[in-house]
Amino acid sequence: MKIVFSGKRLIAIIIKEFTQMKRDRVTFGMMIGLPLLQLILFGFAINTDPKALPTAVISADHSEFTRNFTIALQNSSYFALLPNITTEAEAETQLRRAQIQFAVYIPQNFSTKLVRGEYPEILVEADATDPSATGNAIQAVEALNTLLYNYQGPLYYLQPKASPVNLIIQSKYNPGRVSQYNIIPGLLGVVLTMTMIIITALAITRERERGTMESLLAMPVRPLEVILGKLIPYIVVGYIQVILILFAARLLFNVPIEGSLTLLLLACLPFIAANLGVGLMFSTLAKNQLQAMQLSFFFFLPSILLSGFMFPFRGMPGWAQDIGNILPLTHFLVIVRGILLKGNGFFDILPEISSIIIFLLIALFLGVKRYRQTLD
Repeated sequence: MKIVFSGKRLIAIIIKEFTQMKRDRVTFGMMIGLPLLQLILFGFAINTDPKALPTAVISADHSEFTRNFTIALQNSSYFALLPNITTEAEAETQLRRAQIQFAVYIPQNFSTKLVRGEYPEILVEADATDPSATGNAIQAVEALNTLLYNYQGPLYYLQPKASPVNLIIQSKYNPGRVSQYNIIPGLLGVVLTMTMIIITALAITRERERGTMESLLAMPVRPLEVILGKLIPYIVVGYIQVILILFAARLLFNVPIEGSLTLLLLACLPFIAANLGVGLMFSTLAKNQLQAMQLSFFFFLPSILLSGFMFPFRGMPGWAQDIGNILPLTHFLVIVRGILLKGNGFFDILPEISSIIIFLLIALFLGVKRYRQTLD
């Protein structure tokens, strides 16, 4: 019997699909939320030409020439001068901990040597672990060097010659500005974030779909025991990933390892646990594996865009940096790049570890609370 096409049946099926879509609120929310999230992040938060980079100026010479140079730095919009850093030791520490991007050193008797035509030096140190964050700023400071050259006064007789200042720019921690030195350590955090969250969210949701969760709930175990029993194996898997990526980083891409690998492995533990906690929380929110994947991607997208992995972190507006500072990946990137490229020690990475641990405790609390509600 041949079935004739019916517009009424078509409309009925369309209504049925809209009704089912309305019931699946998570999927419907992702369909609307993800495009809006991408539009906002790429349109407002992403900036490949960062401005107002935190800069420390350590000047032992207080003269009109140094003041003009300092003012020119600030007026270029690439540098935000921090007045609270007054010594070279403080500047070196802040630069190593990624709390400033540039350190400018002006020596004693700078103005005297300048007037005599002795070509005094100005040293500019840049944290080049992320070459894209410093490239345009370095070009700007090189252009500013002509400020003294064009000065109409005692230096006018130097005008036909080269610039009267010997500007020395040092790209610290990545002198060759090799992009792999920035990307490969960052991939360590990105891979852990993606795999740990998705695997955990799917593993618990899968048990609920297959009906094995009932058997687990019938066992005489407490919720915390179930959670730890499920998370610890994935911590082992996470460490296997860490070791594989570190071997590949060294053997294939020749990424330098300046710091302690033991310290890096210890720092990985709270980061892995934090991502597992997020995956656990998503598993209690999702009704099926598809929703678990959607929630995981909804968390992963801001993490990869706002953490400083793909785009310069300091190029983002303040509100985007505030969101990025909540995410554990942002702090882990500072840790792994600091240990591998800068040789940072425990106290250098302690502020970042503390932020990750706070996030871990909140994620575990919410996950355990939601899991108890699921039991009820």
